Amino acid sequence: MLTLLCHRTAPGARDVLTHFYRVEVSYNLFGEYTVIREWGRVGSRGRHVSEWFANLRDAVLVADSSARRATKRGYDLTQKDFVTGA
Repeated sequence: MLTLLCHRTAPGARDVLTHFYRVEVSYNLFGEYTVIREWGRVGSRGRHVSEWFANLRDAVLVADSSARRATKRGYDLTQKDFVTGA
């Protein structure tokens, strides 16, 4: 459904991406919305946390809040994808 990908560059090196932060909102098989947050160093598996919500509004609010926190920590939004169900 919705994927936000943010990257942070190394201090003093503008072109070197060192860290990533990814937030995804998707619909699961149980009729719930899942917010998956992943973060870590570029090239590593990183860490992830999943949260489940009964409605899309709450899931998007949490995803948006997470993305805003990442930008406050120096991450730049590098990719935003929105896929509708066909």
